[in-house]
Amino acid sequence: MHGDVQTVAGAGLGHYAQEPWLSSEGLAWRDAPANSGDREVLRRASDPFSADGGLKLLRGNLGRSVIKVSAVKPEHRSVEAPARVFHSQDEVIHAFKQGELSRDVVVVVRFQGPRANGMPELHGLTPALTSLQNKGHRVGLVTDGRMSGASGVIPAAIHLTPEAVCG
Repeated sequence: MHGDVQTVAGAGLGHYAQEPWLSSEGLAWRDAPANSGDREVLRRASDPFSADGGLKLLRGNLGRSVIKVSAVKPEHRSVEAPARVFHSQDEVIHAFKQGELSRDVVVVVRFQGPRANGMPELHGLTPALTSLQNKGHRVGLVTDGRMSGASGVIPAAIHLTPEAVCG
């Protein structure tokens, strides 16, 4: 632990590696265990869950984006399908309810970045897109907006830059 940095809790990072416990005198601090109590939750960097990590940087003719692949099954990580462009999450949900997305599709939701409208959370798309994928359709998402990491079963290229509002 680096002892030469200043944090909101004081000098060094060592105190961040301690855990609280109740002693007979009250609250006390002790060094945290050297190894995880549950390797399915926390592992050392030398023993990762996945050899190549859970995030990928994508580059292409639209720009750069990130995708969380750790929760996307390998057979869903590549989608070749017609694109359908929307300007809001509500437009996507409306099209889904009208049955307009019942096919292989790459949903593009533009103008969702911080410059356009403050970068709203797009996790409301997850149930509709997951439903399409569960019906056997190939589904992907491309947006300059953001989504929760819990939305990981659909391949979602998020935080696309440059933002659509920038051209």
